[in-house]
Amino acid sequence: LKGRDLWVLVLGRFPTHHKIGIPEFKYVANMHGDETVGREILLHLIEFLVTSYRRDPIITRLLNNTRIHIMPTMNPDGFEATKVPDCYYTRGRYNKNGEDLNRNFPDAFENNNASIQPETQAVMNWIKNETFVLSANLHGGALVASYTFDNGNSVTGSLKGYSRSPDDDVFIHLAKTYSFNHAIMYKGTGCDNRQPFPEGITNGYSWYQLEGGMQDYNYVWGQCFEITLELSCCKYPPADQLEKFWRDNKVALIEYIKQVHLGVKGQVTDKNGNPIPNAIVEAKGRRHICPYRTNEQGEYFLLLLPGTYVINATVPGFKPMLKTVEIHDNTGNFSALKHDFSFSEVSIRSRAASCPKTPLYQELERASAAVKPTLHVLVLMTVMLVIFK
Repeated sequence: LKGRDLWVLVLGRFPTHHKIGIPEFKYVANMHGDETVGREILLHLIEFLVTSYRRDPIITRLLNNTRIHIMPTMNPDGFEATKVPDCYYTRGRYNKNGEDLNRNFPDAFENNNASIQPETQAVMNWIKNETFVLSANLHGGALVASYTFDNGNSVTGSLKGYSRSPDDDVFIHLAKTYSFNHAIMYKGTGCDNRQPFPEGITNGYSWYQLEGGMQDYNYVWGQCFEITLELSCCKYPPADQLEKFWRDNKVALIEYIKQVHLGVKGQVTDKNGNPIPNAIVEAKGRRHICPYRTNEQGEYFLLLLPGTYVINATVPGFKPMLKTVEIHDNTGNFSALKHDFSFSEVSIRSRAASCPKTPLYQELERASAAVKPTLHVLVLMTVMLVIFK
C-alpha cells in the first residue's frame, strides 16, 4: 500500500459506536481500482443521506434505526494507477502489489494460499470488529446482482452448476430487491447480449467460479450477508454519464439497506441479565458451517424471510432453548422481530470462540464422502439378510 488510507464514513443517529438493537450495514466499492462507478455513486449516496436527514421521513427513520458504513474505495492505489479510463480490463484492477483483492480472502472451499494484502487484512479486521448484518460490494463490467456462493463443491450442489448456501432464499430476495429497484437491471439483458441474466440476478458460482472472494468470506466468517453488485457494462465510463448511474441506482441503494431489518434479532442473557457472548443462535434447518454467534453484547441478528421458524439458542454445556417465531416483513418498520433468550441457570461468560480459517466445506465434503460407503455396506447387509431369510 502506498500509504493511502481506506476511508469509511459512518452514518446514523449514533455514528461513533454500536447501539444494542441497531443493525450494522456496509457498502464497499472500487476493490477493483479500474471499476469506478460504485466509488462515485457511494459519494452521491452519502450526500443524499446527509441532506435528506430530518427532511425526508423515510431516510430519517432509516438513519435513526440503522448504522450505515460506506467505504467508497477499497483499492485507492489501483484507482490512481488507472491513468487512461477504459471500458474493459486495465492494470488498475489490482492493488499496488499486483494482487486481485477479490481473490485474496480466505476461502471456505479450497486452500487458495493467498498472501493476504494490507487492504484485505484491514477489511477482515473491520468485519471482525463490527457486527455487520448486511452488505454489498460494488463492481463494474456487467449489470447484475450476484449472490453467494462464488465457490462450491458437491456439498453445496456445485456439480449441478449452482452453489447453494443454507440461506439461498434470502440471498435471492436480496439480489432481486436490488435488481427490481434498479432502473434497468431487472430486465436481465446483460451487456452486449453476451449473457442474459433472468431478472437481473445470478448465483455467483453459476456465473463463474472464483475462490477467495469477499462475499463468501463475509457470509461464512463475518456472519454478514453480502451480495456483489455489477453496476455498469463499462468499467470506467466517461464522467458525463455518472449522473445517470446515480439516478439508475438511487432507489435500489436505499431499498437494499432497508433489508438489514429482515428477520429476527435479540439478546442472550444469563440469570443476572448479563449478556452472553459467543452463544450460538441459528434458525432450525439453516445451520451455518461456522455457527452464527452472539457478539460481546450478547446480540444476534438473523436475516430471514417472512414465515414460521424455530430459533435455537445454545450456550455450550447447557440445554438449548428453542423458540418458534412468526416473522413478518418488518423492513417498512425499520426493525426486525425482537426475541430475547434468558438462560436462568447460566451465570458464566461464555468463552471466546473463533472459527478456523481452513477450507471448512472441504472437511464437510470429506465427511459426507466417508459416510457414503457405510451406507452402501448397510444396504448390502440388509439385502443379504432378506436373501438368507
